[in-house]
Amino acid sequence: MTQLVRTSNHTIQAWNRLMFVAQNCATMRQVKATQAVFLTHGLHHNNYAISKLVAFCALSNSGSLSYASLLFSSIEKPNSFIYNTLIRAYSRSSQPPLALHYFHLMLSDVDVVPDNHTFHFAILGCVNSNWMILGRQIHNWVLKNGGVTSDSHVQTSLVRLYSVCGVMSDAKKVFGEIPLPDMVQWNVLMNGYIRCDSAAESLRVFQVMLVQGTEPDEYCCTTALTACAQSGVLWQGKWIHEYMRRQRFDLDVFSGTALVDMYAKCGCIDLAVEVFEGMSKRNVFSWAAMIGGFAVHGYARKAIDSLEKMQVEDRIKPDGVAILGVLMACTHAGLQVEGQSLLENMEARYGIVPQHEHYSCVVDLLCRKGQLDEALHLIRRMPMKPLASVWGALLSSCQTHKDVKLAILAAKELLELDNTGVAKEDVAYVQLSNVYFSAEKNEDACRIRKMIDDRGLKKTPGCSMIEVDGMASEFLSGDVSHPLIPHIHAMLELLFFHSIH
Repeated sequence: MTQLVRTSNHTIQAWNRLMFVAQNCATMRQVKATQAVFLTHGLHHNNYAISKLVAFCALSNSGSLSYASLLFSSIEKPNSFIYNTLIRAYSRSSQPPLALHYFHLMLSDVDVVPDNHTFHFAILGCVNSNWMILGRQIHNWVLKNGGVTSDSHVQTSLVRLYSVCGVMSDAKKVFGEIPLPDMVQWNVLMNGYIRCDSAAESLRVFQVMLVQGTEPDEYCCTTALTACAQSGVLWQGKWIHEYMRRQRFDLDVFSGTALVDMYAKCGCIDLAVEVFEGMSKRNVFSWAAMIGGFAVHGYARKAIDSLEKMQVEDRIKPDGVAILGVLMACTHAGLQVEGQSLLENMEARYGIVPQHEHYSCVVDLLCRKGQLDEALHLIRRMPMKPLASVWGALLSSCQTHKDVKLAILAAKELLELDNTGVAKEDVAYVQLSNVYFSAEKNEDACRIRKMIDDRGLKKTPGCSMIEVDGMASEFLSGDVSHPLIPHIHAMLELLFFHSIH
């Protein structure tokens, strides 16, 4: 009897030692050594033991997701924890569709039942794979299991799914079914509207949150500032900035960058600079936001100088976005030499290979300077296929310089692009007719306009937005639905009357 007890104690101690080693693996080499010990002692069939190795391989930065899959394939009867571990790991990896692969394996396993963790990770896999249809099917399973009203992680992932896929009506519906939304859920919904270019709706969500007595945290404030920047609502951006001061939120690199971007896009470049210079830490996005602000406000030299300053002051190397901001500044200021020089030397100087958007910006610069032949030469030298932004810039410039021959070429190239779409096709024809009119080739212009009418094409209306007394108003070309339109027309007539007398 005594010998039996000793043997039992020895076995328990050995088990505890092995579990301690498995839980404390720090490298894949240690994992493989532990696996070998498991094989020796027959523990490779024990789900609890092998799950420790799977978890390290799948979730640790020092692990190997492919090796976790290899371990999974050797398990005779995986339990829900092992399935969830693989689904979770792949949902946030560079191969999110594999999360759905393991999800389907789990559904086909009669010995395992999915739980709320499973649904949460599977929906995230759909989010990162942009698979809305499958995500909606999982949503139906969640409804059958009562998960929506009981698990906040599932609720959040569903709101995120519909937001990322651009179905904001469903995102709003799911959100409305949450009894007491938490801060993360409010933030996900706000971000969804921003992704769908509905910044005004995002700010309405922010206002509802405030009315309901929920105090926003730093992340919600940063999201709201992004919405203010997108919609140009300066007063609310200033209110949020003041709120952050009162709450004594730390001005970290994210909220600071959002403030810089908001002030710059809302016309307050001095406040943007003030915030920027007051940031204790800045990253490449902070500098890109400041450079973009300088660009739109006409401070081209300051934008150019920022490329050097960001390296000297913060030891940050410019990226493609920062360089694009400087090229935009050169375009707005007409600095042809500086813009061309930056494009030609950005790879050698900063290690950044010029992308399509960099070439497009310099083509626009050359077109604005009237250097149409040089712009065409640059287009022909591009290492990638020129897209609509390039040919559109050239075509638009042809109207100013009455270059019919080049306009026909640009319009032809624009129309031959894959996935041109009706809107782009319409713009190409309208601009071509405008070129004919500017060159006094009225017969050709009328022919193009007739073709536009015959094909049922309609020009996409222009849009502008202005903020007056804290209220943002949007105007579309030809739209007379604004409640103050009679007063606006009366004022325009008054201004016109004074201008001719």
